[in-house]
Amino acid sequence: MDESALPLRDVTVVSLEQAVAAPFATRQLADLGARVIKVERPGGGDFARGYDETVKGMSSHFVWLNRGKESVVLDVKDAAGRAVLHRMVGRADVLVQNLAPGAAERLGLVPEELRRRHPRLITCGISGYGDSGPYRSKKAYDLLVQCEAGVLSVTGTPDEPAKVGISIADIAAGMYAYSGILTALYERERTGQGTDLSVSMLEALAEWMGYPYYYATYGGTPPPRTGAQHATIAPYGPYTAGDGHQVFFGLQNEREWAALCTHVLRCPDLIEDERFARNSPRVENRDELTALIEEAFADATAAEAVRRLDEAGIANARLRSMEEFAAHPQLAARDRWRQVGSPVGPLNALLPPVTVTGREPRMGAIPAVGEHTDAVLAEFGEAPTVEGGP
Repeated sequence: MDESALPLRDVTVVSLEQAVAAPFATRQLADLGARVIKVERPGGGDFARGYDETVKGMSSHFVWLNRGKESVVLDVKDAAGRAVLHRMVGRADVLVQNLAPGAAERLGLVPEELRRRHPRLITCGISGYGDSGPYRSKKAYDLLVQCEAGVLSVTGTPDEPAKVGISIADIAAGMYAYSGILTALYERERTGQGTDLSVSMLEALAEWMGYPYYYATYGGTPPPRTGAQHATIAPYGPYTAGDGHQVFFGLQNEREWAALCTHVLRCPDLIEDERFARNSPRVENRDELTALIEEAFADATAAEAVRRLDEAGIANARLRSMEEFAAHPQLAARDRWRQVGSPVGPLNALLPPVTVTGREPRMGAIPAVGEHTDAVLAEFGEAPTVEGGP
């Protein structure tokens, strides 16, 4: 692969990052060709390295989030380590950090002061709740932010709320940090000046809660927790076929409702039934509608139901396990899997979701903790390290 064609090939990112949000943002930058120097703490590095040992002894979170980066172990609490860090920042285009509240300032990484010395530097701070307000110093983990943003109030079953199964608060914050950094790099091309960005997990996830907020605030009641059903559209969710397996499908408009009744359920009289004539009454009468759908599917296997839905142009899906997802025929047909290097050998990795015609992203190796410490410190005039720091 010709890395000189990658759009961020001349961009250097220094990141003091842990866990998910900041590493998610910087991995996207690395895939686009940026040099990402990941500063890790002595004695184990990024906490995410120890979350589990499921990927041939490595952590699944770390493998997912850290390909293509250079790992440098640096004791930034030590004066010598901080001096090296500041030299690195002085040559960087972007500084990213998701340290605990106040930690960046204690390290002398105050955005305004940094930019006085380095006018083109872009700084990005990711926090749980923002750098002001009563929650400024409150610890923030993904589940807890999901709670504070109201996600659990609309996710789960009527009897029990449920967290989303992936780290959506972290991912949301990481995505806004990533897009914000790209915007700042574009702005710098026009103005020659860097800028300071801040992203909080709460505010990032709050943006994603727009639909339930408006529904509850102006409709008078919150969207109910409906498990795998859609809270405000029907039919939309899982339905059991005659062989006991579930089929998932959903509608978006009345044309699709008519097609479902005529070609899938084979009950055209339902089209004008007052109980189901529009989406709102279909939601109100969801249980009756579900019973009618499953009655119509009683003589069909799930595969036959899917065939009928496909022929009628109704969106549908299978509920896949992780094993089935890994072997998904669409991902295979589109050649979306690659292999990346790691300390434990080659590992499978998906290409980033944005496809640019004629260009492959950089799918760099996952670094061992401190793998690049000596080379990077030598670049910045430091002698090789000893155990525990420079």
